[in-house]
Amino acid sequence: MKKRRSAPTSHSRTPASSTTTRRRMPTTATAPATGNSTPVAVLPTQTPTEQPRWTFLTNHAHVLVLLWQNPAMIVREVARQVGITERAVQHILAELETAGILQRTRVGRQNHYTINVAVPLRHPIESHRTIGELLQLCSRAGAALK
Repeated sequence: MKKRRSAPTSHSRTPASSTTTRRRMPTTATAPATGNSTPVAVLPTQTPTEQPRWTFLTNHAHVLVLLWQNPAMIVREVARQVGITERAVQHILAELETAGILQRTRVGRQNHYTINVAVPLRHPIESHRTIGELLQLCSRAGAALK
């Protein structure tokens, strides 16, 4: 087994009591106008024009809402509107079918999707509500359950 050589360093070793860590620390600044020179961490902030990268609903919910609004929507359009790949949409559709939430019906060359609105939501916190109630809440027109 070969021994690893350590890379040459340009700095000399200091006693253990005064060594510094090599971790990356946040940018620091001094406290404003108080005369205190204690460093204060400056955290990155979100500018008002930036959108957060997270949403309250999952991609599964987004796919369901779109198919609720248009049961004949093609996978490519669902993927474009949700912002995920067609393959991811196909995976989500398969999971929703397996769970009994979605039923696919072939009409000519297209698929039409029927959503079982009576299925309860899966998480224990919201399991007292149904898929239909979620869809009704999310529908743009606020129309009654189909």
